[in-house]
Amino acid sequence: MQITKNLKLKEELYTEKLENGLTVMIIPKKGIQKKYIIWGTNYGSNDSKFIVPGETKETEVPKGVAHFLEHKMFEQENGSNSLDTLTALGVEANAYTTNDHTAYLYECTDNFYEALDEFMDYVQHPYFTDENVEKEKGIIGQEIMMYNDYPEWKVYLNALEAMYYNNPVKLDITGTIETISKINKDILYKCYNTFYNPSNMAIVVCGDFSPDEILEEIKKRLINKKAIGEIKRIYPEEPKEIVKEKAVQKMEVSRPIFTIGIKDWQITTKCKIESEELVKRQLSVEILLNIIIGESSKLYKKLYQEGNLSSAPSMNYEFSKTYAHILIAGQANDPEKLYKELKKEIKLLKKEKIQEAEFNRIKKMIYGEYVKEYNDVTDIARNFLSDYFKGINSFDFIELIGSINIDYVNQILNEIFDEKEMVLSVIKSKD
Repeated sequence: MQITKNLKLKEELYTEKLENGLTVMIIPKKGIQKKYIIWGTNYGSNDSKFIVPGETKETEVPKGVAHFLEHKMFEQENGSNSLDTLTALGVEANAYTTNDHTAYLYECTDNFYEALDEFMDYVQHPYFTDENVEKEKGIIGQEIMMYNDYPEWKVYLNALEAMYYNNPVKLDITGTIETISKINKDILYKCYNTFYNPSNMAIVVCGDFSPDEILEEIKKRLINKKAIGEIKRIYPEEPKEIVKEKAVQKMEVSRPIFTIGIKDWQITTKCKIESEELVKRQLSVEILLNIIIGESSKLYKKLYQEGNLSSAPSMNYEFSKTYAHILIAGQANDPEKLYKELKKEIKLLKKEKIQEAEFNRIKKMIYGEYVKEYNDVTDIARNFLSDYFKGINSFDFIELIGSINIDYVNQILNEIFDEKEMVLSVIKSKD
């Protein structure tokens, strides 16, 4: 087993790549009662066009298959539901689908190994029939309609649609009523057999474990399945330009909500960006967002005092191998005014440059937030899985933040925070 130590955190990561290609990562936390396991596949809603290893012909499936598969995995041939079985053992189980991966997980303080039996059994034994697939279409159809009525989700999707022409990140992870109507058991089995191969998957375990022991327990429960070759994923070309600058929709909201997006087109056009560069890029964006409109920024204080904002907006840098963007979201009395003020603040920062004292203060704050995440086994495991599929070791955020200087952050400011790549999505009250 490969051991990676982080001396700053006093944490260790044990990694083993098994013969079947499965990567197992173990982060021991001595004395912690909670145990957490997450098993993910590098398969998300963006992966609807691909070439199966050993084939030459392209396969294209309807949008929403990855999420549909996640829903169906819990249903067993004997009529039981693995989610119910795990809940009966007193563990908290769940699953989720993102644009680039799907994950199954549970956490508990007791009955970890009894739950592991069920957990590793259902992820490796799908059961799809014409009847249960048709039944699921109704359930997911209701979920799609529910999200369509959810303003916070619509303002987010509208921002992505304003940013992207072709990239599937702009599409709802669940698909649409029309696309899921085309899903059948053969499509589900094809996608399962392609993407749920151990060589395309990773398990992360965090808690009070002996690395050798938990690794053996995982190996014992694996079915005999050989690694397959590389899955060729096919994504459309994406132009640099945004589709449109503004998207406004009316829904039942008491106060306008907004999402401001900034398209980072360059991340997908450069030659493969090294993992260290990706980490430094994300950290720099976080520093910049806090300087520009974070809780301690001049702009936030101004907007708060004017009554436009009542709380600090959420700020995220979302990226994968085929897309990257910044999202700033919240509630505002006048989103248009906020948007103009934000653009003005970015322009001013580019002209006046970042102040050393403010840069150091924000950098320390962000470092502290990353350190704090290592107190929670959930945060640790989820981050390691998500980062692994991006080619990143989560420890690098702690290791590399010290190497980021003002010059580099100014470079990122000029490279990403481009007014021509900004969009504003607003949901206003129907009244």
